[in-house]
Amino acid sequence: MNPSAVNSSKDLRRTIRVVIAEDQGMVLGALAALLDIEGDISVVARARDGVEALEAIEKHAPDVFITDIEMPRMTGLEVAAELKRRRVRSRVIIVTTFARAGYLRRALDAGASAYLLKDRPADALADAVRRVHQGLRVIDPDLATEAWGELDPLTDRERQVLRFAGEGMASGDIAAQLNLSEGTVRNYLSEAISKLGASNRVEAARIARTKGWL
Repeated sequence: MNPSAVNSSKDLRRTIRVVIAEDQGMVLGALAALLDIEGDISVVARARDGVEALEAIEKHAPDVFITDIEMPRMTGLEVAAELKRRRVRSRVIIVTTFARAGYLRRALDAGASAYLLKDRPADALADAVRRVHQGLRVIDPDLATEAWGELDPLTDRERQVLRFAGEGMASGDIAAQLNLSEGTVRNYLSEAISKLGASNRVEAARIARTKGWL
């Protein structure tokens, strides 16, 4: 499904242009409606997963990209990291239910300019859009303090393999998904289990998810 552009009567040259990615349709519609009532903000496209989001950003070159963390095909954090790698100038705002320092730290490492929880007041999102567009950073102060505490010991590949294992996938299936050998997958899982002090892959995935490392 292609990213859906949003028509607007506003002068897009004079507004802050936004792309939103969210896999829950009602939430996506609500976020878009919330921002489109603002006179200085225009939602130019919506996406239901990370791959659609990258396509929309490439097509529309928005000033600000708003994304959830967990989405199909690519997570919001993976999209943010890819934008950073490509040196895309769009500012990134993470909007999520995950009030965990581990997720915040990963978001900052991926280049996000803001990290907001979905239970914040409605006007907080529009305010964050304006502030990050000005080059500022918007982060919950309590989470910001916690973010630089316990470090995430997992590598990106260990995290990816462990995420699939936590979803119940067998090593062979993970290997096929990631184009790795089954032995390599087992090695990554073994390293992750050891680093987290877990007794098996299921416990390791649970520990990592609790800390916001998955």
